[in-house]
Amino acid sequence: MSSELEPRPTVAAPRRPARALTRLAGVAVLAGALVVGASATAVAAPGPPADAPRTTHGPCAYTETPEEPAARPVPLPPDPRRTPARGSVRVTLATNHGPIGLTLDRAAAPCTVQSFLHLVGKRFYDRTSCHRLTAYPTLSVLQCGDPSGTGAGGPGYRYRDELPTDLPPAPTDPTGERRVYARGVLAMANAGPDTNGSQFFLVYANSALRPNYTIFGEVDAAGLATLDRIAAGGIAPTAEDPAPVDGAPALPVYIRKAVRVHHHH
Repeated sequence: MSSELEPRPTVAAPRRPARALTRLAGVAVLAGALVVGASATAVAAPGPPADAPRTTHGPCAYTETPEEPAARPVPLPPDPRRTPARGSVRVTLATNHGPIGLTLDRAAAPCTVQSFLHLVGKRFYDRTSCHRLTAYPTLSVLQCGDPSGTGAGGPGYRYRDELPTDLPPAPTDPTGERRVYARGVLAMANAGPDTNGSQFFLVYANSALRPNYTIFGEVDAAGLATLDRIAAGGIAPTAEDPAPVDGAPALPVYIRKAVRVHHHH
């Protein structure tokens, strides 16, 4: 699922408009084309087509996205009648720069945690890259979770947002629309409302975002140290932009393995 974070964080005049916490470059246009195509079809054919996308029957309603097939084959997540909504679960991302420990919060985002654990269990995240690093004053994140490494890939399904309601307003935003996504936050990237898939982002410095991204956990101290090392490496320069603030990390980042941690410390 192509994934977006904020059209244009407010920054001092970037050389060109910042890409959304979206897929990297250009794909947003394609998404626009897909939407137009889809609505045109809808006009021609009232009623759901015989091959309507499959949706799970539980409260999370994970829905196949035939228009965006999985970057790596994976079944729809389990969707029991009672989604586990209490307690926390630990997951470790073993990366080439060191471990990033995550604590998932079931109460904050039960459907998101359930999907994420499903993808971890199916090894969807193993041997994948973190394709995007941002270093704006108001957006400092590492984005991961796309096995295709392009920023346009996902798990072949989507599900609804579980948005935070209690984030403090961002002091950098005079409009009051943006909230603080604090250092250490783990959140889902998306391509608009209710389009969560597999891509997620890790916040390494307080960021100002509209509260349109599901927060489902936090990064531990060792993980933040790993993120700081990655961020310190900067963003890979390109021909068009010799000093980018948004793009592929200059130090390539690979998740060798994502593992659920079962023992309690």
